[in-house]
Amino acid sequence: MSQEGETPEPEAPAVILPPGFLRNPVHLLAFGFGSGATARAPGTWGSLAAIPLWYVFAWLPPVGYWLVVLAAFIVGIWLCGKTAEDLKVHDHGGIVWDEFVGMWIALGLFPDTIYGVLGAFALFRLFDIAKPWPISWLDQHLPGGLGIMVDDVIAGVMALICLWAVDVWLVPVMV
Repeated sequence: MSQEGETPEPEAPAVILPPGFLRNPVHLLAFGFGSGATARAPGTWGSLAAIPLWYVFAWLPPVGYWLVVLAAFIVGIWLCGKTAEDLKVHDHGGIVWDEFVGMWIALGLFPDTIYGVLGAFALFRLFDIAKPWPISWLDQHLPGGLGIMVDDVIAGVMALICLWAVDVWLVPVMV
C-alpha cells in the first residue's frame, strides 16, 4: 500500500508466462496464436482474432462449418486443459481458444454484412463478460478444459440466438 504522496505500485499480472511458453504449439493455440498474451482484455483480443480465421472456413456448407466448430471445441478441451495444467492456473485469462470457438458459434448464421459480424462480436462479448445463468454456474462447476470451454460455447449460443431473433423480427438485412 502506498503512502499519501507516493506513486502507487503497478499491479503485477496474476501469472507471468514462463520464457518461451508460446513456442509450444499447444500453448500457442490455447493462447489464440498469441492474441491472449496481451496485458489488457485478452478475451476481447482473442475474440477479435477469431474473426479472420472464421473467414477461412465460413464458406463451407453448414454441415462442414459445424463439424469444424465441433472439432475445434473437442480439441479445445484438451488444449485449454493442458495449458491451464502447465500454468498451474484453472483458467488463465490468456487462454482464448474458448473465445475462438464461442465467436465461431456466434457467427454461425454466416453474416453477410460487417454489422452482422460486429453484432455477433458485441453480443458474444456481452454474454462472455456478464456470464448470466447458466454460464456463471457452468463456469464455477465444470473442471479442467471442459469448464474453460463450455461457458464460452454457451455465450456463443446465446449470442447466436439473439442474432437469429434480430434477423427474424427486427432487422433482417443485418445478418
